[in-house]
Amino acid sequence: MAKLFRAAIMGPPGSGKGTISKRIAHSFDLLYLSSGHFLRESITAKTEAGVLVKSFVERSLLVPDHVMTRLMLPRLEELSGNSWLLDGFPRTLSQAQALNNLCQLDLVISLNIPYETLRERLSDRWIHPGSGRVYNMGFNPPRVQGKDDITGEPLIHHDDDKPEALMSRLRHYKDVAKPVIDLYKSQGILHSFSGTETDRIWPYINSLLSTKMHTQPSDTCQPQMP
Repeated sequence: MAKLFRAAIMGPPGSGKGTISKRIAHSFDLLYLSSGHFLRESITAKTEAGVLVKSFVERSLLVPDHVMTRLMLPRLEELSGNSWLLDGFPRTLSQAQALNNLCQLDLVISLNIPYETLRERLSDRWIHPGSGRVYNMGFNPPRVQGKDDITGEPLIHHDDDKPEALMSRLRHYKDVAKPVIDLYKSQGILHSFSGTETDRIWPYINSLLSTKMHTQPSDTCQPQMP
């Protein structure tokens, strides 16, 4: 039986997590698990967790740890026979500890992108709210300005992506991410990458994964005990 490989990717808003995650998933045959996708899916399905999620999203509030773990952990248990890459979870130490109780990760990638680069990227970022698809007017514009390529529905520019809000978001990210990064660093599975261009960072991540996925330990994810 092939060994399983579980990884997570971390980074501030605009760091390119989605782009790099999709490259990793495609290149190494991993399931790409986006917490944003699961959040939208749960809201659409009107699950119990989805109703809770919606109540926070509608008020532009962060989804609390206990709601995120209630949403994410059962989904990960369902995928216990798969190799995957997590994007957007865990965000906090509490979430990371809850994940550790279910599954020991093989690798965590942390992206360190300069503030000025993040500011430039986010000022040009437009999103399709229904799917989470992201466009950048500089290097990944929609085919029709202001419209989603798939549905033709309007794109939005989040107030949180505007320069005046970005610094606050980055401060919050650093405060919340530091204990998570320290945890994974102590476990010896954290690998950080710095740069201003995704295409320049990617070869180093590609090389790391090529090495790791040939030397990873046997499966360490088990269903939680009742």
